[in-house]
Amino acid sequence: MRILTVSHFFENHGGGIERVAGQLCRQFAKLGASAAWTASDEDVSPECGIESVSIQCVNPLEKLTGLPMPIPSFNGARTLAGQIRKSDAVIIHDALYVTSIIAMLFAKVHRKRTVLVQHISMIPFASPVLRAVMSVANVLATRPMLWAADERVFISDTVRQDLLGASARQSSELLFNGVDQTIFHPEGERAPDALSGIDVSKAKRRLLFVGRYVDKKGLAVVRALALSRPDLTVILAGSGPIRPSEWGLSNVYDLGPQAQDDLATLYRWADLLLLPSVGEGYPLVIQEAMACGLPVVCGVPANQADPKAAKWLRGIDIDLSKPEASARRCADAIDSFRLSPEDKAEMAREAGERYDWRKMAERLLDLAQDPDRR
Repeated sequence: MRILTVSHFFENHGGGIERVAGQLCRQFAKLGASAAWTASDEDVSPECGIESVSIQCVNPLEKLTGLPMPIPSFNGARTLAGQIRKSDAVIIHDALYVTSIIAMLFAKVHRKRTVLVQHISMIPFASPVLRAVMSVANVLATRPMLWAADERVFISDTVRQDLLGASARQSSELLFNGVDQTIFHPEGERAPDALSGIDVSKAKRRLLFVGRYVDKKGLAVVRALALSRPDLTVILAGSGPIRPSEWGLSNVYDLGPQAQDDLATLYRWADLLLLPSVGEGYPLVIQEAMACGLPVVCGVPANQADPKAAKWLRGIDIDLSKPEASARRCADAIDSFRLSPEDKAEMAREAGERYDWRKMAERLLDLAQDPDRR
């Protein structure tokens, strides 16, 4: 069975959706499927034993708005159509991307079974224009895509309710992203190599941000918090158009992109993961932090994505148009949120049991098959 995964970028772009797509592709191959992955040619194709096909795209919107939206050229669309034609089923990650919409159309033309994995719903941008565009796009694109898919999978319960409602007329499944337990676990005491040569005082509480450096991730809130609280050390790991290294704040350290092993060490070293983002489903970095025993303060409603994990997460109302007020709410949560060593151990144990890439991939492969052949 040839399974084609379609995402907007490959995983070295640094976003959570791309990382999920890469993890699942590797699991599909381990489970015996012929796994192929197609995405924009903006990134280097992954070298991970999976057939990867780059499609020619342009991406003018990301630099202007922070919103990644690669648009296939004519040749890129033709390449995508060819990949779909020779596949048995297509797994599409998120509905709003142009690559996803085109893939769905080609899949219907060629009568290929489709599984839509939906990661996000509404993004409350600071700009009213972008908020309006997002609302219209959900009506004109996301909802029709959900109707068109043969199977609908959500990685967050809040996203499912936002898009389908409490009493949905469409069938769907809730499948949480996995965590690599060989990397993300609470054991290990060594200092992060990425901090070598940096004078990080142990007396200060150490906050860690992991993710893309874009507006929706709440970088303005992180900056406002660091500016108002010099008693906190803020470590950032990621990349993007925003440059935290240019903020000129002595308690802020931008480490840039980090390998998975180094991220795990940072999770174990930090005192708290701070992710003041908006419009999220269930960010993978939250699950990884939990598996390492790291408490999490994040934007609402990401803290409610997994009802059984909500007790471990502190959710904050984030308003990107008011970063200082949002930073004050984050500071209050940081000061009051503490987990005991026993609580951290229980959180890590439960995360390890609940979030499993192989189980997620097995279920997706099952959904990708024709119901009459299951």
